[in-house]
This record gives sequence, structure tokens and C-alpha cells, in this order.
Amino acid sequence: MEIGEYLRSLRARLAPEALGLPGTGHRRVTGLRREEVAVLAGISVDYYRRLEQGRERNPSVQIVEALARGLNLSTEERRHLFRLAGYSPPVQAAVDTVRPELARLLSRWHDQAAFVLTGTLDVLVPNAVAQMLFHPLSQSKNLARIVFLDPAAQTFYLDWEHVAQDTVAVLRHNSTLVPAASFEPLVEELSTASDHFRTLWSRQQVRGKTHAAKRMRHPEVGELTLEFTALDIPGTPGHQVVIYDAEPGTSSAESFALLRLQAHSTHLGSTETIDLCAEHHRSPRPHQRWADQHRAESSD
Repeated sequence: MEIGEYLRSLRARLAPEALGLPGTGHRRVTGLRREEVAVLAGISVDYYRRLEQGRERNPSVQIVEALARGLNLSTEERRHLFRLAGYSPPVQAAVDTVRPELARLLSRWHDQAAFVLTGTLDVLVPNAVAQMLFHPLSQSKNLARIVFLDPAAQTFYLDWEHVAQDTVAVLRHNSTLVPAASFEPLVEELSTASDHFRTLWSRQQVRGKTHAAKRMRHPEVGELTLEFTALDIPGTPGHQVVIYDAEPGTSSAESFALLRLQAHSTHLGSTETIDLCAEHHRSPRPHQRWADQHRAESSD
């Protein structure tokens, strides 16, 4: 599809009122007039007409961006328009907020640790289980800072070196998704504070965050292996929902169940689970007995 054909289809299905234009009176065309698109984009009517008619096939990046902004295109529509014009879509401004409905969904996710991860590896809206999982780490608001700036990370992650390499590779991958203004200060901070980060960064390894397993030693429930899955969030470049869970029937699942119990009890202001965790370190496999006891006490 040529860019002119796509622009015509966009113009036909956009209502003037949706873009702040008057929609009253008789209109000979469905949607917007060419003149209105030109005004919205801040370009001449003649130039826009040539675009639609296929007589202008190489608009500049600035013109394409002006059209996308003027027509209030969605992220996917914007990307498609840039590709039709022969360009890769420029990186959009960084977003550090989460849609309220997504935040509510994660807060109601009681059985897994879940949070939103940005392109700079900031942790947003962690649910109760995720907060408890990363509670021992002082830099828990950013995964890269956890790995390279928090001394506790090297005992928390049993395969710390592998985690460090993956973290840097993911940051490299995300560098094309995040504006330099928000990305470069983080890289500079980590490079200044950590020789190891600087060495890994220089290797130029690139790897997106998708799914894997991590072995951890949590000070309250001991060792556990958690599998994670990272899902891209449509319309928000660089943002992903990350979910941690344990394989059912394993000792990690038992430890994770205890962590969940503590997370939700703490969230409700209860201290019962803290006592259970103290007893957990004195007994090899007491998870089921404590869970049964907790249920019995809750029903009293």
C-alpha cells in the first residue's frame, strides 16, 4: 500500500469532532477534507494533495511526524505510516506511568509476582508478591541498579554473573526503544559506579527480555527457582509485564507459597506470617503444616 492510499483511508474514517474541528453542516466527503488534514499537520494543501495522489513519494521524517501528530494516530498507525514512507519509526517519548486498569489487574494477581518493567528497567506498580520478593534489595525500583549497585544482589541471585550479563544485554536491546534523554543518564550512572557494568556494556551484546528461570536466595524463605515471562504492552514501547512463578510440585513452589502467604498477610497488616518464616528456618520442610495451621486459625 502506498502512503497516499493509506492517508486517504485515514482521512475517510476520522471524524472532524474527534480532532477538535467543527463537524456541522453538509460535508461532501466522509471524514476529513484534505484542507483540514493540511491544517492539522501544518503543511500546505498543495503538498498534501500531491502526497495523496502519489505525486510526492518521499516526504521527510518531519512531515510524516507532523501528519501522525495532526491526525492523532495510535502507536501502531504511526509506525505503519513511517514504514510506508520508508523510515523506521523514531523513538517516542519515555512513559513512566501505567494505565489504571492494568495496575488494578496486577494488584489482583495474588498467586504470582507481577510488575511493569520499563525500557530503562524501572519497576512500576509491583503487586504484593513482587514487593515481598524484592524486599531484601535496597534498589528494588530498578532492576539494573539492583544488580550492579546493591551489594546484596550477589547473594540474592545465585547466578549473579549470568543475571548481570542478561541485564546489560536487555538494556542494549532497549536502547533503541527509549529516548536517549532518559536512557543515557542511567548508563552513565552505572558505568561510573560499576567497572563490571562498563566492561559488559562495551561487549555490545543484545538480547530482549522474554522468558527464563532465575535462582534466588531469599533471606526469609531460602532458595527458590522462579520462571519469568515478559509480555510487551501494546502502545507503550519498551514497557513489559513481567510475571514470576514457580514450577508446581517443587520445593521452590513451597517456598514461593510461603512468600505469597507472607506478602498477603503483611499487606493486610498481619504479623502471623513473619513468625512462620522465623520457624521455617528451624525446620526443613514445614510448609504444609504451617499452611494448614494458618487456615485453621483463620477459620476460628
